Amino acid sequence: MSNLIKYFLVVAISGLCFIRAQSDTTAPQSPQGVRAFGYEKNLDVEWYHNSEPDLAGYNIYIKSGQNYNLFTKISREKSYYSINTNFIGVGYYFKVSVYDSSGNESPLSDSVYAITHIMTDEEFLDMVQRSTFRYFYDYAHPVSGLSRERLGWGETVTSGGSGFGVMALLVGIERGFITRQQGVERMLKILNFLKNKANKFHGAFSHWLNGTTGAVIPFSTIDNGGDLVETSYMIQGLLAVRQYFGQTNADEQQIRDLCTEIWNGVEWDWYRRTSTSSFLYWHWSPNYNWQMNMTVRGPNEAMIVYLLGIASTTHGVPASLFHNGWASSPYYVNTKSFYGYRIWVGWDYGGPLFFSHYSFLGFDPRNKKDSYCNYFLNSKNITLIHKEYCTDNPKNYTGYNVNCWGLTASDDPTGYRVHEPTNDNGTITPSAALSSLPYTPQESIEVIKHLYRTYGSDVWGEYGFKDAFNPTVKWYAGSYLAIDQGPIIVMIENYRSELLWEMFMANPEIQPMLNAIGFVPDSTTDVIDGKDLDYSFELEGNYPNPFNPNTVIRFELPQNQKVSIKVYNTLGQQVRDLLAGELQKGTNGVLWDGKSDDGFSLPSGVYIYKIESEEKMLSSKMILQK
Repeated sequence: MSNLIKYFLVVAISGLCFIRAQSDTTAPQSPQGVRAFGYEKNLDVEWYHNSEPDLAGYNIYIKSGQNYNLFTKISREKSYYSINTNFIGVGYYFKVSVYDSSGNESPLSDSVYAITHIMTDEEFLDMVQRSTFRYFYDYAHPVSGLSRERLGWGETVTSGGSGFGVMALLVGIERGFITRQQGVERMLKILNFLKNKANKFHGAFSHWLNGTTGAVIPFSTIDNGGDLVETSYMIQGLLAVRQYFGQTNADEQQIRDLCTEIWNGVEWDWYRRTSTSSFLYWHWSPNYNWQMNMTVRGPNEAMIVYLLGIASTTHGVPASLFHNGWASSPYYVNTKSFYGYRIWVGWDYGGPLFFSHYSFLGFDPRNKKDSYCNYFLNSKNITLIHKEYCTDNPKNYTGYNVNCWGLTASDDPTGYRVHEPTNDNGTITPSAALSSLPYTPQESIEVIKHLYRTYGSDVWGEYGFKDAFNPTVKWYAGSYLAIDQGPIIVMIENYRSELLWEMFMANPEIQPMLNAIGFVPDSTTDVIDGKDLDYSFELEGNYPNPFNPNTVIRFELPQNQKVSIKVYNTLGQQVRDLLAGELQKGTNGVLWDGKSDDGFSLPSGVYIYKIESEEKMLSSKMILQK
């Protein structure tokens, strides 16, 4: 090549680079959906993620006097910023801008304002859900959209935790944390990755996988194949997703089709191992076959495996496996009571609380029972046993009290441990009580308020409550785990709107499965029906029953004593504090006018009243029929 030609090439290339460098002077679009939220100890400002390809980050401006001054810069991965104040009555005006890789800055957003204030219970639930949602949306893997196993594990995503994560996406849409279109786009990213990239083993996913390539990341040397339990958590989530995205447009139809394809592809019958086996098996590896040799047998967190295996219309297993496999352990049925609360199914004291969460994120245990128990009532009692155990605090750990309770698997000062009353080292895991909100609404909300107000930033961060803490040894985790954060946001929503329960149970495969196993309707849903009752004083009942609007609750006391009477709905929510005081020996009657504590007339339905003295309790149902 001649020098002259080289010269012209250099000039041409240089000129092209110069033109490109000079041509990018277009400012990005201003941030959309900018909002600010004031809590008790912190202020949050949020906006919708900007999808422009040359996005570099965001600028946060705070008003000072009449001007807005640059306060801080935020990386492109995040669409929120939080300021800890630790004081009530602190407020700021915010504006946000976008800047690109060429240094162009967008116009500032409209101004938003937030001030710290004493919060209501509903505001606490909003705060926890909004912050926890970030783990599954903002911190999701950028290629696959799946949930990382834990904070700081860049490429390692979890199949089961991602199943919780797709349910969290539905919560995010319903609560307005993201738009429906943003949810659609994220779901399509996840589903296409699961279909086209993620390694599958007879339809089952591995426990961990690489978020970019989809290749297995072994959980252990010989656990490098399919994990049926983790896969079940993913399928539980996808079935909820399939029902939620019901619009007729092409994108939502594709979501439904992909969910169905992945669900139908799981070979539950393969994981039976033989055609005569009574069990489903946890693992299979193409390298080590059945060497893990773990049957899925209760009582533990994996009941959903059998529910889905029996529900499958493409690779189903007989319903007899539920009884002859899942429920076959001599430890499945329990006839004991602890702290006055009966357990029908489960280990003594109930085991770690995640046993009462994972299989019931989508599967609604209310208003039904099998031949063993009503699982909603069973889970409520187990949760209350945990609360009573921590309140009793037999090992005298620091911090344990009526509003600081809940033991489950989590990080702890020595690594990772499964915590429960029979294996307790003083570590409280927020997920335990918070994910129990449908079972113990007021008790769990009190835990939220206590932890946030008492421990502040030691236990609270950008993704909500941190994994665990142990005040006895002054240890506070900085970690977040998908399998602990997921049940929090999902179960809070099940308490608030029943969203995930409704979506999962609406799938046409579910009712035939329930029928095949032998589930039957059961109106018992409230925890007080499960407490051991002391009949040393007599309950005569209420009359009339059914009633509208008044009824008289009658009971007989063997002696003068202090008595409280409270009325609950079938979700266990207290609706009326009817009486608290000393009553005389003999027959007593108390009128209820069908109204709540705030004076509103309650709708028709079943209500439960509880009469309690210092050591004894009676309860019964009554029907308000308008």
